Amino acid sequence: MTNDVRSKSMDPACQEMLRACEKSGLETAWDRLEKQQPQCGFGELGICCRNCNMGPCRIDPFGEGASRGVCGATADIIVARNLLRSIAAGAAAHSDHGRDVAHAFQLIVEGKAPSYCIKDPEKLDRLMKEYGLDSPALLAAAIMNEFGKQDGPIQFTRRVPPQRLELWKKLGIDPRGVDREIVECMHRTHIGVDNDYVNLILHGLRTSISDGWGGSMIATELQDVIFGTPKPLFSEANMGVIKPDQVNLIVHGHEPLLSEMIVAAASDPDMIELARNEGAKGINLAGICCTANELLMRQGVPMAGNFLSQELIMATGAVEAMVVDVQCIMPALGPLASCFHTKFISTSPKAKFPGATHMEFHEDTAGETAKEIVRTAIKNFRNRDPSRVQIPDIKTRCMAGFSVEAIVSALGGSLDPLIEAIKSGSIRGIGAVVGCNNPKITQDFGHIGMVRELIKNNVLVLTTGCNAQACAKAGLLQPEAAEKAGDGLKGVCQALGVPPVLHMGSCVDISRILVAAAALANALGVDISDLPAAGAAPEWMSEKAVSIGAYVVSSGVFTVLGTVPPVMGSKAVAELLTSGAKDVVGACFAVEPDPVKAASLMIEHIDSQRRKLGLA
Repeated sequence: MTNDVRSKSMDPACQEMLRACEKSGLETAWDRLEKQQPQCGFGELGICCRNCNMGPCRIDPFGEGASRGVCGATADIIVARNLLRSIAAGAAAHSDHGRDVAHAFQLIVEGKAPSYCIKDPEKLDRLMKEYGLDSPALLAAAIMNEFGKQDGPIQFTRRVPPQRLELWKKLGIDPRGVDREIVECMHRTHIGVDNDYVNLILHGLRTSISDGWGGSMIATELQDVIFGTPKPLFSEANMGVIKPDQVNLIVHGHEPLLSEMIVAAASDPDMIELARNEGAKGINLAGICCTANELLMRQGVPMAGNFLSQELIMATGAVEAMVVDVQCIMPALGPLASCFHTKFISTSPKAKFPGATHMEFHEDTAGETAKEIVRTAIKNFRNRDPSRVQIPDIKTRCMAGFSVEAIVSALGGSLDPLIEAIKSGSIRGIGAVVGCNNPKITQDFGHIGMVRELIKNNVLVLTTGCNAQACAKAGLLQPEAAEKAGDGLKGVCQALGVPPVLHMGSCVDISRILVAAAALANALGVDISDLPAAGAAPEWMSEKAVSIGAYVVSSGVFTVLGTVPPVMGSKAVAELLTSGAKDVVGACFAVEPDPVKAASLMIEHIDSQRRKLGLA
């Protein structure tokens, strides 16, 4: 690692704060990564096992030491089991998010969550028709049953083209129920159960499908019903959205159930008056990670930054409260908050943090909890030390809120204009670029380099998560960014007044991309694997991303990863994922750290699919 901040982040706001942190002696994720060097080589290859107490066991990748674990497990078995456990954890994270939203929806229709209401009754009606039910209460019960179901099917999996569904059934990977598949992952990876690497990975695909077409899709659909289906709007991104003369309240995590209530509480005239009485000019709300994406696309709340920005945002010294729920929240934030006046507030019974003040959220008292959190932030404004405030004067206008419904509306009510643009070659294909930050890669370098290359070559980019935020900071989520696109894509974007990169939401909203892909495939009468489309996660780091990658490939989408997954200790598993899977599910993975080369792989795939469809 080098001390040059430019090697750590492309974001000038993050670079400014990294210099400030170094000067103040504040530790960040990059410092902790450096202290971890050299990282465990066995772990990086995926050939260590701690699944029983005869170990831990590790396989010598050079063939000079142990070739099997104590139980006899080979590298192929160990790598596949470790991969399956990662898929299980990632699917559990997203699907538990979906369960929380489904539970809230059930309370709402029962009249037990007075702070909430149904903001998209039309989508509610569509979901009831899809389930063949005639009341919201029955729908709530049916959706909750998707998690504990034993024999399937999961309703939303029936949105895929018939060819894809038939393939899943043939392979035995049509999921039966969300929880059943995750539990079976853990059972299969217990000592002495499933020791066939192909069988293990096939179950991993089934589990991931229960996430993408199950838990995550449930989260997206019901959040739209409760909070409203996103429509295009404008906002701003990066640390310059933090305001020196206002109470700054930062929400961070992934679930909008509480953060939506905080938006309402921060807009309350009594709260605004309280802030003014404390010497502030108002209350400023901004977000980090997918909570930011959720609030941006429905409420226009600005985004302060993505995953690797979280410590640096707190280090501005201008944050009165950072409020967190679940996922991607660094435990380092607690000790860091103690260096400033910031209140670090945890809200989920599932996620407590050292050094945090716990203000537990429950659906039936959501409004009251939100007001108490906002009040706490306001009262903390007087404790801010102006001499320690350093807010990078850097922010960018961005356009977000492209749900599938919004895209169809912008196209005049059907996907036909998009299909015609693809057929004519104005749009070469679709690139779904998603995922995290990872300090092993210069922050946002993989995201921005790939997306710029794709749009330059007339590939329309659909984005979610930290990639969406990286694109927002780089100015790629504004209509003017069409100037950076190829002539064909540029013309389409200018005609519609949209960016060449469409912000579709948070990580669970990758389900929106799946729905769009299925709709395109059905309109063309082909399988998803036949589409001129490709996916990518240039800077992925979380187990959620493992599940996402698995369900995207299971759905038939060629996917490029920018960081190497821990599977290289097994040649057989690596070959199955990067080539063999194509013969099984019609798609596979590729690994390419260079974002421009990775984009080229995606474009090559898109061009090959165009040729197969007989397109120019």
